[in-house]
Amino acid sequence: MRAVAACGAILWALISAPSSRYALAETGNAGGREPATVKLSATQQKQVGLQTAVLAAESHPEQIRAYGTVLDVARLTELTNNYANAQAQLQTAQARLEVARLAYERARDLVQSAAMPKKDAEAAEGTFRTDQAALAAAESQVKTLMATARQEWGAVIGRGIIERSPQLVQLIEREQLLVQVTLPPGVTLAEPPRSALAQAPTRSANIDLRYLSPAPRTDPRIQGVSYYFVAAGDSGLLPGMNTTAYVPSGKSYAGVFVEDTAIVQWQGRAWVYLRAGPETFKRYPIRTDQPVSDDDYVVQDIPAGSELVMRGAQVLLSEEAKSELRGGDDD
Repeated sequence: MRAVAACGAILWALISAPSSRYALAETGNAGGREPATVKLSATQQKQVGLQTAVLAAESHPEQIRAYGTVLDVARLTELTNNYANAQAQLQTAQARLEVARLAYERARDLVQSAAMPKKDAEAAEGTFRTDQAALAAAESQVKTLMATARQEWGAVIGRGIIERSPQLVQLIEREQLLVQVTLPPGVTLAEPPRSALAQAPTRSANIDLRYLSPAPRTDPRIQGVSYYFVAAGDSGLLPGMNTTAYVPSGKSYAGVFVEDTAIVQWQGRAWVYLRAGPETFKRYPIRTDQPVSDDDYVVQDIPAGSELVMRGAQVLLSEEAKSELRGGDDD
């Protein structure tokens, strides 16, 4: 998502040129020294498409980076069909038992009045007892499937299987996708999150997740608290896909929203460039422990009133890196 393509030709010219048109006010920051201050004239800033903005700190919900996986609901479909079949068998067994009961009662009355041989009444009783056993077996099968549904999918989805709820039908027909989101080990929430965000490899925008229920089991790879969320079927997610999820913790904090185009990576850290003067810019370290998406962050430690480079940070870093390679000897 880095905005390198827009200034690719300029970057290549900067890197490959034998000498630079851009001046450095200081030497590089090798060996723990302060970052160099990169100087660009107003014309040069316009040439590289450099854009800046003064961003005010605002209140943002704290996000927890979590692990998400899109579940295959084939087992859910199987359980739903098995439960529907078991219910049909139960209703059939109930109907047969009622018929057998009436036949047995008639036969018993006729035997008492000597209008029917006793053996015929015994046969009717045998059918009645057999149908009683069949009903008990059908009831046991329904109860077993109900318990299995709750154990495997939790109370909410288990009840959906039993009632064949509209939510369940949407999951089976893939109008919605079931996403299990697992928090990092040791992280807990005071209340279940009402929503979350996820990302899919096929889309750059965040995907909205809607909370469904607690998950009855964790992801064995993560060993954290898990929740079920649903996503739109056309969200770009696919069953079996892993995704990064962002879950609100219920807390908030003040910080500056920084887009990925303003962030550069250097020496294992994340940095932004701040304007130090009309024609000078200086690299400033930031913490990226509060993600909004895979590349965007809310940063708490940018000095108030700072003018942040929103576009062109990669150009500044390239020029500073060239200075490092030249050992600070700039033409």
